[in-house]
Formats: sequence, structure tokens, C-alpha cells
Amino acid sequence: MNKLNPSLKHHTLIGVLLGVWGFLFAFFTRPFEHGVMDLRKWILVSVGFNVLAFLSYVAMAWIQKLVYDKRSSWNAGLEISAFFLFYLLFTLTTYVYYKSPIINGFYDLAEFFLKICVNTFLLITPILFIARRYSLKLIPPKVEYITIKGENKLDILKIKQTELVCISNAQNYVEIFFLENNQIKTKLIRTSLKKLQAEFGFLLQIHRSHLINPDHFKSWKDANTISLTQIDLPVSKNYKKRLPSL
Repeated sequence: MNKLNPSLKHHTLIGVLLGVWGFLFAFFTRPFEHGVMDLRKWILVSVGFNVLAFLSYVAMAWIQKLVYDKRSSWNAGLEISAFFLFYLLFTLTTYVYYKSPIINGFYDLAEFFLKICVNTFLLITPILFIARRYSLKLIPPKVEYITIKGENKLDILKIKQTELVCISNAQNYVEIFFLENNQIKTKLIRTSLKKLQAEFGFLLQIHRSHLINPDHFKSWKDANTISLTQIDLPVSKNYKKRLPSL
């Protein structure tokens, strides 16, 4: 997985779901019970192990966020490392709890890891993988802002990229057409189409006097005109061949 949802809120929720599922599974199936445990002790085992699973996952999520914030990227190697870090934290904390007077377990660390932890990891790894993949869908879309500046000090317009509809030549100025509260607005800025096209590579030229944001293309109105959001513009013959996607 080459993406990561770094949200501690979302990963805390994953930790809660993991703990609740683990408690219900462990309490009702008792998959790794050894010796004789009464109901009270098995409740202590089920609750304790899964509270520690939750805390281990949240600790891992906090560390992975620090790594992600520093690198601003994620890859398969880091994803695998995150799983192993969670396994390590879970193994150490649950073993200390297991050997405490509360449980008084008799496995040594190697036996505990092989007979309990490995089997636990085999059960929870698919669930964690699916939950972490799903968490990617919860990442809010990134809002891209652009700032259009002109030659004059007050010639400046900062808008979302998605709000920019088109730019038209107006002698020594350009006229910016953009959306504000779903209504088309305009602003004159002293600069050139050529300069703006070089600065904002997503813009497409359809005429010597017009640049468009292709995300606002709606349809061809006729052979020489296209409809954008709340505006129609001519397309010159010289630029038709450059617009196969439209």
C-alpha cells in the first residue's frame, strides 16, 4: 500500500473496532485457552489482551503519523514496518500482563509468542489490512488553491482551482471568470494569457483570446463553440486539433 490515512482519529477508531472484535471473538470462542480458567479469569484475559491491542495500535498509529509527517509519503515497506511495530508492542505488553499476578500464566516468552501471538496475528492481520485500506476512502479531498497575480500590486485573486472557469484576453488585461457561491464572477487583472498559461499548466488554449479550465467543459454547442459552466466560448480552427479530449 503506497498511501496512508494519517488521521489519528480514524486509526483510533480502527483500534477500538479491533479491540471490540478481539474481545468478542476471544471471549466466546476461547481459541487459545490452556489449562483450566474459570469465567472470571477468562474475562480478565479477554478484556486485558484487547485493551492492550487497542493501546498498541494507537501507539503505532501515533508513530506512523510522525514518520508520515516527516517524509510526506508512504510505501509498502513502511506499511509492513507499521504492522511489525504493532505486533511487537502487542507481544511485549500482553506478555507482561500474562505473567502478572492477574493471570499468572506459565508460558515463557518464546512459547507465548508461538502459541498465542502468532495465531492472534494470523486472525487479525486480514482485518487490519481491510480496515486500513478502507480508511483511505475517508481521507478528505485536497483542496488546491491558485493565486493569480498581475503587474499592479492590487491585481491578485486567490481561488480554488476548481472554481476557475476560464480566462479571456482584454487588451492589456485578462478577464478571469470564476465561480463564487455557484455564480459566475469576473475580475480584471493586468497580465497576459501567455504568462498565465505558462504558470498554470492545467489551462487549455482554445482560441488566441481564451484559456479554459477543462474541468468545466460541458459540451460542444456547435462546430465552433463549446459550453462551459455558465458560459460559452468560441474555438478557433487552429486549436481544434489540440483538443481531442473535448
